[in-house]
Amino acid sequence: MAPPTRARSTKALWSLPVIYIIENNQYAMGTSLKRASATTDLYQRGSAHGIPGERVDGMDVRAVKAAGDRAVKWCRDGNGPIILEMLTYRYRGHSMSDPAKYRTREEVEKVRSEHDPIEQVRLRLIQNKWASEEELKKVDAKVRQTVNEAAEFATNTPEPDPSELYTDIYA
Repeated sequence: MAPPTRARSTKALWSLPVIYIIENNQYAMGTSLKRASATTDLYQRGSAHGIPGERVDGMDVRAVKAAGDRAVKWCRDGNGPIILEMLTYRYRGHSMSDPAKYRTREEVEKVRSEHDPIEQVRLRLIQNKWASEEELKKVDAKVRQTVNEAAEFATNTPEPDPSELYTDIYA
């Protein structure tokens, strides 16, 4: 994508080097974005204020990295703020009270099988022979062990003394 052009407005007046990230997981609490908003191009929401934007495949780590690099360069070059809309997908409901009955199991499985970022990286590693299935299973087992140990520590460690609240606070 070519660098966006920048118009000045009150919001972009000071050309602050801010990168706004919109995580668009396509659903609010029980409603798809398409049913809840007249425009689904969230990256364009800053255009009225002279803030350019870009839509990014938030499920592709390489696309996110490239867009982040472009946005950082944009800001460091003194062009002011920019918006990155990260298109993602959440596999579960919005919260514990959201059973996510507003989408089909097939939709979720299709995204999981065709666009899941971890699965896509795993397939790329195997296809390019950068790692074997067995090596990745070992990495996964090590990660699970680390997470389980951290959860065990968090569950069984007593809360810190309230006096610790002000430890290492200097201002």
